Amino acid sequence: MISTAIRVARVGSAAELAAAVLMMLGFPCLMLAALVPSIPAFAAAAAVTYLADHYLHRKGSYLVSRLSKVRAGLSIRFLIRQLLLILLLARLSLADNLIYYGAIACFIAFYGLQAPHGALTTLIRNRRRMPVATRNVDLASRIRIPDAPPRLLLDRPAEKMLHLDLAAVTGILAGAALESAAVGYTGIGVTLALSILYVLALVPYVRGGKTPPKAEKVLAAVDDWLREYRPETVLYFSGSKDSAYQVNMWLETMEQLDTRPLIILRERVILQNLAPTTVPVVCVPGGVHLMNMDLSTVRVALYAANVGKNIHLLRVPTMRHVFIGHGDSDKLASVNPFSKVYDEVWTAGRAGRDRYAIADVGVRDEDIVEVGRPQLAPIRTWQGVPGDRMPTILYAPTWEGWDDNPGNTSILLAGENIVKRLVEADPAVRVLYKPHPFTGTRSPQAKAAHQRITALIEAAAAERAADARFTADTAARTQAGAELARIEARLAELTGGTEKGDEAEATRDGLVDVARHEEIARLRAEWNTAYWRSFPDWEHRVITGAEPRLYDCFNVSDAMVSDISSVVSDFIASGKPYAVTDSAGLGVEEFKRQNTAVRAAVILSNDAAELDALLEAVRVPDADPLAEDRRELKRYLLGPDEPKSIDQFNTAVAQLALKAETRNLGQESRITVGGPDVELADALPGQRASAPGDTDGAPTG
Repeated sequence: MISTAIRVARVGSAAELAAAVLMMLGFPCLMLAALVPSIPAFAAAAAVTYLADHYLHRKGSYLVSRLSKVRAGLSIRFLIRQLLLILLLARLSLADNLIYYGAIACFIAFYGLQAPHGALTTLIRNRRRMPVATRNVDLASRIRIPDAPPRLLLDRPAEKMLHLDLAAVTGILAGAALESAAVGYTGIGVTLALSILYVLALVPYVRGGKTPPKAEKVLAAVDDWLREYRPETVLYFSGSKDSAYQVNMWLETMEQLDTRPLIILRERVILQNLAPTTVPVVCVPGGVHLMNMDLSTVRVALYAANVGKNIHLLRVPTMRHVFIGHGDSDKLASVNPFSKVYDEVWTAGRAGRDRYAIADVGVRDEDIVEVGRPQLAPIRTWQGVPGDRMPTILYAPTWEGWDDNPGNTSILLAGENIVKRLVEADPAVRVLYKPHPFTGTRSPQAKAAHQRITALIEAAAAERAADARFTADTAARTQAGAELARIEARLAELTGGTEKGDEAEATRDGLVDVARHEEIARLRAEWNTAYWRSFPDWEHRVITGAEPRLYDCFNVSDAMVSDISSVVSDFIASGKPYAVTDSAGLGVEEFKRQNTAVRAAVILSNDAAELDALLEAVRVPDADPLAEDRRELKRYLLGPDEPKSIDQFNTAVAQLALKAETRNLGQESRITVGGPDVELADALPGQRASAPGDTDGAPTG
């Protein structure tokens, strides 16, 4: 019942739900206490509402934002409490007492101070919002960016300001109980004094040396840095907060390029969720700012997603534009007709080329280049199940997608059947469940199915832990736990001081410490090893969040069950047996015809009855009828093992850069020999060439 209430209320925990209930019940209790009247009851109810409100704000509760939508926002709740206090004073026959008028005057003045306070905090944030935010870019030597205001002033400022009425409320209640006007006036004075000081403390940050430079100066500094750095290859990305993984998967590849790399982002929220990298990063929210940026040295632009904002860079003819995507699968997204706007489309292997040919969406075969998948290097090739442990089966379904196509995900129709058969398998196997991070974000049914699957696995894990047949090496677990704690403490030490006060400060101090970056990478690898040793190798697990990564789950698994997605194509790199669910009920032959990546898979129906074939392939690899098919499919989907994918990628970048340079030299030659008049306003980003007879680009006459 409690879990249902938590789900309906969309809160994160039972404590959060309790706080919400207490806050909602507290206000009727305040009114009753004021009408009775009872000072102790009023004080108790007020304390409950204060504490519950503060707790929900600190937790960032969904309910807080919902209350503001129904005209019960933060300011209204404080105002109601103050009005009920005035009612209490009236019911205590203090309406003719000066403390009554003092309370009214205090609260009017207090609310009068909310306006300048809100205006100042908004102005400070707006002025410290950079037109271009950066990481690993040296702007500090070019422009002066002052420190951010203390977090005490700008962290949840409205809540802090409103809570300053606590002194007045406490003083007035104490004064009424003790029949001492002086106590009430003292509380009123403290509230007003602190409120005025809060407002005055904000004033210096809206003027003079405490404000960052204006947009024009910042943009000029970025252009100056670009001319010095001379980037050659750009990774361009735009998307929602939840899509940051699509750019994060390319960071390591960008670090390994032979050319000078640059990452261009379009949303601040993506920058906030970007994984650590040594590559320079420029976040340009404004399209005009991007189009005026000096990117004249860039020859290759890489795009990880098909989004509307790509047009702001696609318009530049001096660079060649490449769609690299964020995964390789048979989904429709892998043959999006939008892809024909790029100069080239890079796929992992021959399969990607054939998909475009079959789809016939306008992408020419000569514009497709096979470069492998550099990200798959960490995936280890399967050597069979070690003799000292039971097989591990990974269930990694994709999310429900933007429509209700039953073939999008197995979560809805097959997920519970898959998990039940796996946890009940004989001989026993271990189950790892790692859902897609978008699971349940659009469909309530998918979210509910995910929760039921999670409950199934947790229940099976608890049952296995209580079974005497399953034993654990307590000493090894303890040692691994201690190792995890050590690594996490060091990681916290290394990353804890990297958060800056705000965007401007993070831009100023965003140069990466390479030694720290390398140590963090090494520690994360050690953390992964310790994590898998920290619990028995027979224990079922639900794995969510960024760590451990999906590829880490691949490496500890012996087989996988999934859906049509890039996860399947990536898993094929391991050579391990896998199964894919035909949730739409197409039938085995039609399902394989439509989806290349399942040609070497065990095809599951929604009742998952075919799982026995997958488990048999894991237990008896020599008798696996699909082993050779998987090897051939790996070459088809992901390309040859040699040369290495990163080498193929670098070669493709170099060849395309040469094409761009050849084109640009050709354009210059045509202009030099007096070719046809050409409008060059868009030829070089941030520059405009003038034709003879023009002054500053305007015809003279």
